[in-house]
Amino acid sequence: MPLNTYKEKFTEFLNSKLIDDQILDAVKMIRQHKRIFFIGNGGSNSICSHLMEDFAKVLKYESFAFTDPALITCFSNDYGYDKAMVEWLKVYYKPNDILVAISSSGNSANINNAVDYANTVNKNVITLSGFKNDNKLVNKGKINFYLNANSYGIVECYHQTILHTILDIINEENK
Repeated sequence: MPLNTYKEKFTEFLNSKLIDDQILDAVKMIRQHKRIFFIGNGGSNSICSHLMEDFAKVLKYESFAFTDPALITCFSNDYGYDKAMVEWLKVYYKPNDILVAISSSGNSANINNAVDYANTVNKNVITLSGFKNDNKLVNKGKINFYLNANSYGIVECYHQTILHTILDIINEENK
């Protein structure tokens, strides 16, 4: 039953010391940089848009997300969909920035290519993935959140919860 699966996974998530430690590490990294880029596809892209807005509004951080349809189609048409985010990062991403890469499956070529590029600029990458623990994204960041679930709904809820928790901790520390 889906309700029980959500309950089980959220209980597992809420009791994870590893997730707690990773959240605190991400808070430290983000506080040091204050310019943050979010990338994702589909539902993950919606999370990126939402968190970009919250980091700007609540924390007053410079935040960016690859969400503009005209820009996405322009870069995809000219460079190919798998390289569009890389080309966007080449224009805007600087050595002191942070990249937050979200992919439920961890296997999206455009996300993995963008992370590979960001890692050539700096190592300030936070990844969020799920599904299989051997997905292509799972170990590419300085901090890697992996959620052991095969449901887009559960994985996306976790990703949003993790990022909101990070934001709320930083906001509380700023008061």
